[in-house]
Amino acid sequence: MTLIQEKVAQAVRLLNELHVPCWLTFARETGINGDPVLPFLVQADLTWPSALVITADGGTHAIVGRYDRQMVQDTGAYRSVEGYVEGIKAPLLQLLKALAPPAIAINYSQDSEICDGLTHGMFLTLCEYLAEIGYVERLVSAERLLSALRQRKTPTELGRIQQAIRITESIFDKVGGFIIAGRTEREVADFVRAETERAGVTAAWDPATCPAVFTGPDTAEAHYGPTGRPIAPGHVINMDFGVRADGYCSDLQRTWYVMERGERVPPPEVQRGFETIVRAIEEARREMRPGIVGRDVDATGRAIVVGAGYQEFPHALGHQVGRFAHDGTAILGPAWEKYGRKPFQPLEEGMVFTLEPRLTIPERGIATVEEMVVVTATGAEYLSTPQTTLRLVD
Repeated sequence: MTLIQEKVAQAVRLLNELHVPCWLTFARETGINGDPVLPFLVQADLTWPSALVITADGGTHAIVGRYDRQMVQDTGAYRSVEGYVEGIKAPLLQLLKALAPPAIAINYSQDSEICDGLTHGMFLTLCEYLAEIGYVERLVSAERLLSALRQRKTPTELGRIQQAIRITESIFDKVGGFIIAGRTEREVADFVRAETERAGVTAAWDPATCPAVFTGPDTAEAHYGPTGRPIAPGHVINMDFGVRADGYCSDLQRTWYVMERGERVPPPEVQRGFETIVRAIEEARREMRPGIVGRDVDATGRAIVVGAGYQEFPHALGHQVGRFAHDGTAILGPAWEKYGRKPFQPLEEGMVFTLEPRLTIPERGIATVEEMVVVTATGAEYLSTPQTTLRLVD
């Protein structure tokens, strides 16, 4: 069974679980305005207005432009695939009238960008069509369905994520031997990019900031490209990096310390900061299990960092990872306005999260480690190999 067949079959199960009779994905020119769910449903871009309809009774229907028909047919995921020429309205209304669903879930959401793939223009067009058969009032948000479809990873998806993690960890191991005093953030990043290309994969996010490399104090801290700043003894170095392998991402961070002349061990303040990060990650992981909400997991990790005397980090403790480095609806974060309802979503088995607290070590730099874990039936397990020892640069 292919990944698309897996996810379409999973969608049918979810429709029944959530008591949603019908799900409609409505899109056009997806190479420009691609709905984030489409890679689960088709294997290439759709051109003309297209409708992918899945029902709780196992019905799987596609109405697409004539030239897209064979591509959709070849997925093997749809019982009926109709290719039109003049327009989609007539065949779409005919199908919906035959199905007569009491509710039709469509891809919009106020809180989750991953569930908000229906463009406003296509929404207006759909409403115009459905007004002709009196179905406009049957439209509901597909957010719960889309969230579950993305976050409940299948074995195939987990395997691809683990592949991306292993490649990332291998590159981290190699770059550790490249980092020396005098080299710049940009030179380190160029080494990582070359290794990424050599591994036959791509960066997990924009290559301008993947990898992100920060050395010493007074840096941009995150979400910024490598600079010409040279690495120097006494610096803490942080790198944020991930790859996309076979359509799925990794997202990890590692921390090094550059030893000063005569030092045999890291300074106490550096070691203490690093150990605080490691402890926050492990305690948060132990808190994770199906049913707990992300806010509570965040609170556990955040309390350790703040309780150790460090300033509160200005972001969520962790986010989901999948086809994107930032994926899914639920987040391990505080109840801040920018996160909407995401921190209140309960964790589910199969979710893959990062755990990434951070803190500032004065005059040294930013210490942070980012691990990846999967939620299991009883807790959470590491997918990455945890960094529990501070990496040292002589």
